[in-house]
Amino acid sequence: MEKIQSAIAKARAEREGHAIATPPTRRATKAAAVVVPEPEAAPPIDVAANWAALPQVDPNARTLQRNRIVAYHGGKDAVHFDVMRTKLLQQMRANNWRRLAITSPGAGCGKSTTCMNLAFSLARQPDVRTILAEVDLRRPSLAKMLGLRSPHSFANVLDGSARFEDNAVRYGSNLAFATNLSVAKNPSELLQGQKVSQVLADIEAWYEPTLTIFDMPPMLVSDDAMAFVGKVDCVLLVAAAETTTIQEVDVCERDLASQTNVLGVVLNKCRYMDRKYGYSYYG
Repeated sequence: MEKIQSAIAKARAEREGHAIATPPTRRATKAAAVVVPEPEAAPPIDVAANWAALPQVDPNARTLQRNRIVAYHGGKDAVHFDVMRTKLLQQMRANNWRRLAITSPGAGCGKSTTCMNLAFSLARQPDVRTILAEVDLRRPSLAKMLGLRSPHSFANVLDGSARFEDNAVRYGSNLAFATNLSVAKNPSELLQGQKVSQVLADIEAWYEPTLTIFDMPPMLVSDDAMAFVGKVDCVLLVAAAETTTIQEVDVCERDLASQTNVLGVVLNKCRYMDRKYGYSYYG
């Protein structure tokens, strides 16, 4: 018995002698946390404030009448433009379009007058915000039609050298005009420049117009219209009765349709109208 106890004691002593002490656990070094601040969110765009900041104008009624702008106050003289306005809005809303160009085969068809009347007709709908921008840079006429004398240049806005708010004016609360007081240099090269698309996108982001109307150059006098028309959603062609030929309309429609949506042709300067197109209930 003593021998067994002695052997057990000896074995215990040997185990304890050969035991390897567990090294102390090494404490992990905690890396210093690097805090990366989140980028500050851009402040929300206050569209109403941006519109209110545009200089306000109140065109002289006689000046507008002298320039055949009849949709200023509404009434029977504005009916045809009101009908055009409603049809345009319906089609543009159905297709989610926001950019409308108005052009003509040649000079003197009345496209700028059509632009102005349509813009004033739209302005009488308080829930519609409209910008009328002049891209007929060889023969600008909108400033003169409105009686404006400020040295505005929408051409400089398009090339990125000027701000929209410094070259536009506001009529009422929902119609803005971006005009040119003088002729621009190299219009074709400017209109197809790389900056134009971004400038237009910035204007839309800042002012959120329901639609922007572009008074384009005539189709058959230069390549300016074709340089720009690919940047719009749709286009109206204005033809002059007894002046514009069917062949000219066909050529223009074909060229326009190759780049955008053609909404139709407006026949302007009609001297004779059938009685069925009248609105006798206006008196």
